[in-house]
Amino acid sequence: MKALVFGGTGKVGTAVAWDLAKDKDIERVGIVGRRKDALDKTKSWIGSDKVVSHVLDINDREETKNLMKQYRVGLLALPDRKTSYKVVHSAVEAGLDIVDMLEEYHRRPDPYETEGLEIPSGISLDEYGDWLHNKAIENKVTFIDGMGFAPGLSNVTLGEGIRKIDSAEKAIARVGGIPSKEAAQNHPLRYMITWAFDHVLREYMIRLKVIKDGKVVEVDAATDREKFRFNQFGVDEELECAVTPGMPSFLFSRPQLKEFAEKTVRWPGHWQGVETLKETGLLDLAPIDFKNAKIVPREFLLSLITPRLKPNEGETDVCVMYNTLIGEKDGKKVKIEYFMWDQADTRLGISSMARVTGFPVAIAGKFLLEGKIKEKGIVPPEDCIGGELYDEFLEELNKRNIKIKEISTTM
Repeated sequence: MKALVFGGTGKVGTAVAWDLAKDKDIERVGIVGRRKDALDKTKSWIGSDKVVSHVLDINDREETKNLMKQYRVGLLALPDRKTSYKVVHSAVEAGLDIVDMLEEYHRRPDPYETEGLEIPSGISLDEYGDWLHNKAIENKVTFIDGMGFAPGLSNVTLGEGIRKIDSAEKAIARVGGIPSKEAAQNHPLRYMITWAFDHVLREYMIRLKVIKDGKVVEVDAATDREKFRFNQFGVDEELECAVTPGMPSFLFSRPQLKEFAEKTVRWPGHWQGVETLKETGLLDLAPIDFKNAKIVPREFLLSLITPRLKPNEGETDVCVMYNTLIGEKDGKKVKIEYFMWDQADTRLGISSMARVTGFPVAIAGKFLLEGKIKEKGIVPPEDCIGGELYDEFLEELNKRNIKIKEISTTM
């Protein structure tokens, strides 16, 4: 069995490749990047002869497809829509089954801040997702989109919860990567970079779709804030969350819900700081005049704040999940809650964000290699990991010390 990791030199991609290389049944793990020195560094860190480096420019579609044909499954850990869609497009045409962390494909890419996403000639943005889906079915390709932490673990848990009850009314995912409480005090916005920060700011600024009163409506990101107390796994902390894009597949796969949203978790004070940045215009993308020059406010802010958000020596991150599902079973109203509090692996030097994003990608890739996921086309996590495979998925997470607790109560 052979797996190919795109973005294999980033933190998440390295975690994916490391996890796959440990599996005795996988004979080769390809890692793709543009720089040989970065690939060599990743290969040395993983320390396995199974890892094979591929210097590749993904803009060369034919070379990319030729490489893909040497592997059985592709795993994508790319930072933005432009690169992710480009590789997905090539994979669908090459007949390569794929797992991607990004979530926008299912089934209408949102039109805001497209990050250079290139649409094929003759296809509109609204048509592109359907084109990819139908082309994947035609080429017998399984494309699992949004498989990681959020989207990913959030989709899988809530999707399984909905299967367990007779009818579902409300599903709210609260998910996020945050600094440890000690580290949070050392950084602006009580935040530390665990993911591409320009992509994070995009998700704070766009409009997104949620379900309210049984209807799909568009709302501003970073609104509908909510405070909650997380008190599982020996932890007792007050946190805050606000709506962001992250699980758009649920709009299509679970349309029976009367209320649905995904919310990003942060330490108290973060969202107030973001709102201030919004109000001052520092998150805008329209260029402004400044001392005889044109500057883009968000780019200027990124240049200032990014160095201050990078982890200092010894600082670690935490990933939090608190999802709730409300519905009916056997004529009674029930609530199912899912909890996770994951910390960085300081022994191996793998951040929590890399663990809870990369390892689910690797597990889903292994399921594909083993033929346990058979659906074709664009398949969201909630539709391909359920029942016995859900139990196996949780067991695999547990082996990696990622623990998810489920609590069901009658209301």
